[in-house]
Amino acid sequence: MKKDIHPPYHMVTVQMTTGETYQTRTTYGAESDKVQLVIDSNNHPAYTGERRNIDSMGRVEKFMKKYGPAKA
Repeated sequence: MKKDIHPPYHMVTVQMTTGETYQTRTTYGAESDKVQLVIDSNNHPAYTGERRNIDSMGRVEKFMKKYGPAKA
């Protein structure tokens, strides 16, 4: 393996939407950073079985503004 080409691998704290936290190792961020999740297994439809619209970035509103409501 080549030396000095890999990103640093360190511990971060992950906070789920319920407030629960856990520690994991990653190359994301910096040592001791806190990663706050917007969507996780507690609220994602693939895990909950609910069909609902999760729009944390305003994409649905942007689409509706551009194209309008769906026509049957």
